[in-house]
Amino acid sequence: QVQLVESGGGSVQPGGSLRLSCVASGFALYFYAMRWYRQSPGKERESVATIFSDGRTLVEDSVRGRFIISRDTDENTVYLEMDNLQTEDTAVYYCNRLNRGDPWGQGTQVTVSL
Repeated sequence: QVQLVESGGGSVQPGGSLRLSCVASGFALYFYAMRWYRQSPGKERESVATIFSDGRTLVEDSVRGRFIISRDTDENTVYLEMDNLQTEDTAVYYCNRLNRGDPWGQGTQVTVSL
């Protein structure tokens, strides 16, 4: 059974940093592309960053230069390192396998405010 558990969110001031974790179970993430998404109130869920099975990464323009996606295949965990956070980064952050239709986890709330 596939399960994804996100953690690491919190409240920070603009310019702050957070590191999100996504622990996957039920499959070995080494073989799959994994993506971080986020959803702000009143907005659709959007892609943030992707790490492919070969380790290549893709980061959306809105967060490029500030966010880094990585993985630890031994821990079966995907990370999102977020630096220089801005108020517009406030959202619930989720991870998921790409194009697999897996159930969503509970997400982790990131709040950036003064």
